[in-house]
Amino acid sequence: MALFDAHLHIIDPRFAHPGNAGYRPAPFTVADYRERVRDLGFTGGAVVAGSYSGTGQDHLVAALRELGPSFVGVAQLPTDTSDSHLRDLHAAGVRALRINLYRGTVDDFDSLVQLGRRAAELLNWPTELYVDSRELRALAPRIAPLPRVSIDHLGLSQEGLPALLALVGSGARVKATGFGRGDLDVAAALRAVADKNPAALMAGTDLPCTRAPRPFDPADLDLISASLTPAQTEAAFGANARDFYGLPASGL
Repeated sequence: MALFDAHLHIIDPRFAHPGNAGYRPAPFTVADYRERVRDLGFTGGAVVAGSYSGTGQDHLVAALRELGPSFVGVAQLPTDTSDSHLRDLHAAGVRALRINLYRGTVDDFDSLVQLGRRAAELLNWPTELYVDSRELRALAPRIAPLPRVSIDHLGLSQEGLPALLALVGSGARVKATGFGRGDLDVAAALRAVADKNPAALMAGTDLPCTRAPRPFDPADLDLISASLTPAQTEAAFGANARDFYGLPASGL
């Protein structure tokens, strides 16, 4: 099975990282990432811009250039991003917009939703939300204009799981990542999401797991396999994410 890492970060010290609330992570280069996953079977992935990197995306473009065409980027952008800049990012391999509500980096959520809608109409980009799922019920009407969305790290919250599942029922995807970040019964949440929509789960490492109380462990991938049916597992490990990001089903 060709695994796709649906959520990873590259922190390249050659580029400025403004930080978030005083937090600046240690470097984690493409070489570091390759070493960490060398024996895990990943053949592609999604490089996600973190809150600490601000809205400049030169670091993301550089990472994609080094990683190659089986990897895509998820950009964090200002609301006034032009169509021409979106096209330039798309040409560089970026395939989604990220809105980070959890780390408090969003000043105008509705304007970012409109940017996501514009990127979807222009380039078929989905929008990824880093948000505590307890907020989803209230946010649902404001998210509705976005044709395709995903939620990071299983939505983080056991209390918010019903709202997450309601969104999954409407077509949202969910990152099966960051198991040490929330208070969920991870196995039960994985089963609930996959049973609601087998196309929803997208597994990944979240490396280097910045600010996570518990970092990724390869056993997390075993937990996914043990929690799901073989067909659900195969979809979560590759097909769902490749479909979400518009990549060939078998990878490159």
